[in-house]
Order: sequence, then structure tokens, then C-alpha cells
Amino acid sequence: MFQATRRRLAVWYTAITAVLLLLFASGVYLYVRSTLIERIDDTLNHVVEIVERSLVVEPINGNVEKLRVNVESSFRNNVDTVEDDHIDLEWFSPTGELLWSTLFEPLNIPIHANLTGETVRVVKADNGTWSDSGLLLRQITQRVEVGRQVLGYLRVSHPWFEVTKPSRQLIFDLALGIWLMVLSVGASGWFLSGKAMEPVRESYQRLKQFTADASHELRSPITLIQTNVQVALADLDLAETEAATSLQYRQQLKVVERLTQRLGKLVNDLLFLARQDSGISKDVFSPCPLDALLMEVVEEQQLLVPEKKIALSLDLIDPPASETSPELLENWFTLVGNWDQLVRLFTNLIANALHYTSAGGRVKIELARIEGINRVSGLRYTSAQLQIKVSDTGVGIPASALPRLFDRFYRVDPARTHTTGNTATASATGSGLGLAIAQAIVEHHQGHIQVESTQGFGTTFTVTLPITLES
Repeated sequence: MFQATRRRLAVWYTAITAVLLLLFASGVYLYVRSTLIERIDDTLNHVVEIVERSLVVEPINGNVEKLRVNVESSFRNNVDTVEDDHIDLEWFSPTGELLWSTLFEPLNIPIHANLTGETVRVVKADNGTWSDSGLLLRQITQRVEVGRQVLGYLRVSHPWFEVTKPSRQLIFDLALGIWLMVLSVGASGWFLSGKAMEPVRESYQRLKQFTADASHELRSPITLIQTNVQVALADLDLAETEAATSLQYRQQLKVVERLTQRLGKLVNDLLFLARQDSGISKDVFSPCPLDALLMEVVEEQQLLVPEKKIALSLDLIDPPASETSPELLENWFTLVGNWDQLVRLFTNLIANALHYTSAGGRVKIELARIEGINRVSGLRYTSAQLQIKVSDTGVGIPASALPRLFDRFYRVDPARTHTTGNTATASATGSGLGLAIAQAIVEHHQGHIQVESTQGFGTTFTVTLPITLES
């Protein structure tokens, strides 16, 4: 699937580039060709002007009202010049009779005045004369007049190969360049499409892993619910004959209830992560006093772990003595965020710390405000952040597991079994989604979370949240 998509992308890159190159080459060709034609026409007009000024006009038999052009005197000095420029001259009488020409043989082309230039095609026929088709010439014909009297017609011709030869060479060069460019773009398109497909491939692999993990997590409680219901129904059939007590049914229904709650939490967690990923979550952000929020979470968690005798403490770092603003001091630990999400974030982190800390251990939460200070001027700027550290003295996390710690459904325990002991201190989900949800909430608040751990000595999660969100 990915190779086929990669090929399609590469083909599209190449095809679009080829079309653009063809359009560009066509424009270049037409521009160069029109420039060459204009250049030849300008040269022909210039020759016409020069020859017209050099014409020797004389009266016929002394009659000043009747004039003629002295052909020998007029064109004697122009032959060498026009031959060097590959230009041929023809002089016709007012009646259209050819009187003088630099051509070896006359062209069988009718005379018609044309100062804008025209392209004619002539070939030498078997009888030695010129006929239409074959040789290409660019011509300009000028009618020479004195007053109202027409003295004759001057036709100037230039070989058309001055246009066709560079045009053919240009076509060859453009075709070769386009072919090389298309090959280069094809290779580049294949490489770039591979680069573009890498994140898609990774996302697809993560989706496959996510689907497999979700199926595993959903299958386990559903199977247990089905088993307990089947046992309860079997016991119910047995109770009809043996009059069994209702205690067994109560226990089995409690198991079903716990599994149903666990399944409901898992579905809610998956829905929460899906909404965060898709960006459709429309949570309302408002000022949240984080010190009060942490006090509530710590108080709730203390009620859940009295038997483990874990020292759970909250340390609020006081503002510096130099800070005297009453308004700022009153809102020292206040940030803009979503109260429910932040409660969920720190409940997950603290519950994990309590769960993996043995009896007699210690879990410490520390809240501090970090002010942004310009190192050059020493002035405060608006980048204040709240930093929360959740430290425990638990079993720690292996270094090899830290890079994947926030992956969904990932748990350090490879057996992927839920804790069956004291469920009061279990993590918020028990399915490997707690830290993934924590990371999603932190990112939703434009903060970041990191973890440091030493196996056998404990773990510290550090959450940094901005005071105000950037728009």
C-alpha cells in the first residue's frame, strides 16, 4: 500500500513538473522565435531605407515631370554590402518588370507592397525557374514614389534559415533540458515521496499498535464479565435445586460491576485521547489556582492510602521577598487552564507515585513559580511558568523504558497484567493510558512533562505549565 502510494506521488510530481516545463519551454521558444523574426524584419527595413536613399533619380529626355531611376548608378555600390548580410535585392519597374537583381535566377513571385515582412516559400523548378514551395525567404517590398509618380518597386529578401536554424537548435536544447529535468524530478519525487510517507507509515504502525492494544485491553474485561455472568447463571440454575444463598450472587455481581466500571473508564480514556488528537475538544479555560487544586488532590489521595503509611506532602515554594505586588502575590500560583483536566493530570501522577511506592515510603509534591528574567536587562518579561514536581521513593523505572513511558498502553510490566492487590492505590486507569493522558493534558495546556528515574531509588515527574496560554 505504501509503495503504491509512493509511486503515485512520484508520478504526480513528475507529471506536474513535466507539464510546467513544457509550458515554460513553449513560452521560451515562441519568445525567441518572435525575437529572431523581429530582428530580421528590422534588418530588412534598415536595408530598404539605405537603398532608397541611395537611388539616383533622373528626368527622362530632360522632362522634369517624368522621372526614372538610374539602375546602374543606384545599385552599383550596394551589391557587396547586401551579399555580406545574405540579403538579396530586386528592383522592378512601375509595371512590375524585373530590371535588376542580386539573385542568379529570378523569383516567380508576384509583387505586392508589404512593409511588415512576409515569409514566402519557393523552389527551383525543372525548367530552371522558381515556383512556390521549397526555399524559405523573408521579404519586404517597398514602393518607391516621387510625388504621385511611381518609380518602381524595391524587394529585399533574407534567407529564412537565420530563424529556422537557431529555432531547431533551441528546440533540441529545450527538449534535452526538459528530459533531464523530468528524470531529475522523477528521482527527487521518489525520494521526497518516501520522506513524506515516513510519518504516514509511522502513524499507521502506531495506529495498528494502538488498535491491537485497545483490543487486548477491551477483550480482557469483556471476557471476565462474560465468565462471571455464565457462572452466575449456572449457580442460579443450581440454586433452584440446592437453595444456595444469595451471597455468591452478590459477590459475582460485584465483580461484574467492577469490571464494567473498569471498561467504562477505559472507553472514556480512549474517547478523551481521540478528542485531543483530533482537536475537536472545546474545553473552557479559566484562571485556576494550582495550589488549591493540588491541596484537593493530595487530600483525596491521602484518604486512599492510610494502610500503606506513605508520607504524602505538598510543598509550596513561597515568592521571593523582593516581590511586593499584592495582586501578583494573590495570584502567584494561578494559571489559565481547565480545572477538570488539571485535576485528572495530577491525580494520575500522584496515584502512580503512591502505587509504586512501598509502605513507609515518601511521595512529595513541590509547586514553584519560575519567573522569566532577561539576562541582559534583568527585567521580567511575560514568560512566567509554574513547575510541579511529583517525586517518590518507589521502585523506579528502568532506563530502557523511559523513552516509551508516555506511549499509549505501554507498561513497564511485560506481562501486561493489572494489579490485583490493593486496588485503592491503583493508577487511574490500570490500562497503561494514565501517563499518555497526562502528556496529552500537558500539551493541551502548552506545557511539557519530563521524567527522571533511578531504578530502586525513585522517580520524579516534572510538569511545567505556562501562566497564560499563547494564542
